[in-house]
Amino acid sequence: MGKWLTKKIKDLCQIGRGRVISQEEIQNNPGVYPVYSSQSMNKGEMGRIDSYDFEGEYVTWTTDGAYAGTVFHRDGKFNCTNVCGTLKAKEEEKLELLFLSYLLSTQAKKYVSYVGNPKLMNGVMADIELLLPENKPEQTRIAQILSTADAAIAQTEDLITKYQRIKTGLMQDLLTKGIDEHGNIRSELTHRFKTENGLRVPEEWEVTIIGTCLEGIEQGWSPDCEGEPAPTGEWGVLKTTSVTWEGFNEDENKKLPENLFPKKQYEIKNGDVLMTRGGPNSRVGVVAFVKETRSNLILCDKIYRLIPKVKLLPEYLAIALSSSTTQRHLSNLKTGMAESQTNISQKIVESLSILVPSPIEQQRIIDKLNGIDKMLKQNQRSLNKFQSLKTGLMQDLLSGKVRITVKEKTLVNP
Repeated sequence: MGKWLTKKIKDLCQIGRGRVISQEEIQNNPGVYPVYSSQSMNKGEMGRIDSYDFEGEYVTWTTDGAYAGTVFHRDGKFNCTNVCGTLKAKEEEKLELLFLSYLLSTQAKKYVSYVGNPKLMNGVMADIELLLPENKPEQTRIAQILSTADAAIAQTEDLITKYQRIKTGLMQDLLTKGIDEHGNIRSELTHRFKTENGLRVPEEWEVTIIGTCLEGIEQGWSPDCEGEPAPTGEWGVLKTTSVTWEGFNEDENKKLPENLFPKKQYEIKNGDVLMTRGGPNSRVGVVAFVKETRSNLILCDKIYRLIPKVKLLPEYLAIALSSSTTQRHLSNLKTGMAESQTNISQKIVESLSILVPSPIEQQRIIDKLNGIDKMLKQNQRSLNKFQSLKTGLMQDLLSGKVRITVKEKTLVNP
């Protein structure tokens, strides 16, 4: 089993830099060779052109800006802008660059200067010290293990994206065409539709406003509370962050002081429909259905509780309010400062249009979308598991805490 040695980046790699590449150059020279910049989305790619500056295997990092210190492994023909540094192995037979990218990603952010614009320049990168195996085969095996974890993460993220797209399209169809007694989405070729208030809807549906479908809208209570959440069995007041597009999060609450008596009429119950009414623009109008919750949680005054009449199932109401059409309409009706503080009044909520199928069909719509949500949750759990696994592997393998050995070019666990 080989030793682990401490080496500086400048001893391991040739250090370079990209060049200025403008959007105009990208637009005027379309091609197949990626241009990598300081961003982190899409692996840093900002476009493609018809020429390349680099060929082969490299490690790059972001030198300037919010993502300074972000590390990538590159292989092939590509370009880098001037906010990217490049690392090329001085001795390829001794250094596995994929391994280096994993190891450096755990250290680079520590060397970013946050005085003014964040920076990790070539001179600082050159002097970063890393502890790594002296034998390349051990480096390679570690990189293979971590890249396998990355592949599982990427595959699961792709599945989540796929199901999110399916859900978005399905919601659009279900909330405008519905689903018949045979489980089929309606079509004007096979079912009767009508035009009402400028909308084409199934003949059986009612087109109305939400106000006619509600018993009422409640606005909660926001006393001065302690910062920490309430333990189970004690009273807590919801924060607006308890209402998310992923569902209701009961842990987002603040403990009610012991000297205040809880207003139990505002207690959250299973089956509630909640909508945020005040706060930053992106947090206003968010809707969640409370499928299940603990007791002793109180509605705050920045959240509405919508109480539907019998003809409108609560979960269907939450789905209808979450639709892209309703949310676009709602965004045009918000009042207040666009970014920092906006509000929606009860009158605005009551004025929103809603398409109302029969309660039986509402339940069919709910069941269909819940099936997609189930798949999303399963894949999210898998993603969390893979991410935790990778974190543990990186901590063990990149530190030398857990070693692997090489026998006749075959690597096995000790």
